[in-house]
Amino acid sequence: MSEVLEGKSIHFGMTETQKMIAETVRDFSEQHIRPNIMKWDESQHFPVDVMKKLGELGLLGVLVPETYGGAGLTYDEYVTAIVELGRVDPSIALSMAAHNSLCTGHIMQFGNEEQKSKYLPKLATGEWIGAWGLTEVGTGSDAGGMNTTAVRDGDYWVINGSKNFITHGLSGDVAVVIVRTGEKGDSHGMTAFVVEKGTEGFSGGRKEDKLGMRASETTELIFENCRIPHSNMLGNEGDGFIQAMKVLDGGRISIAALSIGVAKGAYDAAVKYSKEREQFGRPIGHFQAIAFKLADMSTEIDAAELLTYRAAFLKNNGQKVTTEGAQAKLYASEVCVRVANEAVQIFGGYGFTKDFPVEKFYRDAKLCTIGEGTSEIQKLVISKNILK
Repeated sequence: MSEVLEGKSIHFGMTETQKMIAETVRDFSEQHIRPNIMKWDESQHFPVDVMKKLGELGLLGVLVPETYGGAGLTYDEYVTAIVELGRVDPSIALSMAAHNSLCTGHIMQFGNEEQKSKYLPKLATGEWIGAWGLTEVGTGSDAGGMNTTAVRDGDYWVINGSKNFITHGLSGDVAVVIVRTGEKGDSHGMTAFVVEKGTEGFSGGRKEDKLGMRASETTELIFENCRIPHSNMLGNEGDGFIQAMKVLDGGRISIAALSIGVAKGAYDAAVKYSKEREQFGRPIGHFQAIAFKLADMSTEIDAAELLTYRAAFLKNNGQKVTTEGAQAKLYASEVCVRVANEAVQIFGGYGFTKDFPVEKFYRDAKLCTIGEGTSEIQKLVISKNILK
């Protein structure tokens, strides 16, 4: 990283823009999200109207250039926004992150001018909500083994198969999907396409009943002789898997930021409770057993944040972030699970009830070690680069 830092300085505080975004997101969250958290969680309701409002604030096109209706900001502001949303409701932060980094990000990185002009303004403003489809039943981390295929038919492609664990699979207005156009297992045998809602043969399927992140919609995508024009191809035939891996490099920064948000939310609640809850005549935070837990939680959150902003810094400067993004995602996601677990422990029996916020953070946290590449996949990515 030394060559990147030459002639530059790292500031460990927030910029004025970051402070403004953090304050805006906090105010928005208190007004539009906090009053509904448990209602949405219990019913697995995905609040499309709230997503649209996030679009009006510019938070669904944080990284999209102003030319296409976006905010034109950097990964620093993007991370800040996700963290602040995640402190209140990780489900909404997850949906915001998936919309930005996956669907919108894929089109922004690999779409041609016509595709960018058509889709980015609608996605960046929240007029349209985006989905992104790579995972299938039975493939998981082995994305190269996908069974969903696209076959060329003149000026069209015909897609058959299904995707699962897709964020916004029902409510999304447009999806970027990676499907097989060559031999199974061939990294150059997959291609990315944009598919719009309402296209014949394209539909959302079963909605997953999840442990956590329940207000973020997760469903199947189903393709039954779905015909789309050749002009909907992103990049060249056979580039889909390579594109997806590059999209995930940036997406892992999103999940690291989400993990920090979850951890901070659980930590904030634990600190507050430790000051208020009394046992044996004094607040429980005065007991070393609790105080040391808070010290560990605080230190690990700060370390995760530094790793994440390092990856963001590199991304902003056009550097490859495969290793750094994976390190940030791996560490931050594991930290958020540990912090949420300790927060429940600090609350004791009350932490096991839905009357206090740490129960939900505990459930939401686990997704961070799974989504956009499991912890084991992150270790594979990191170790491969170490041993090159």
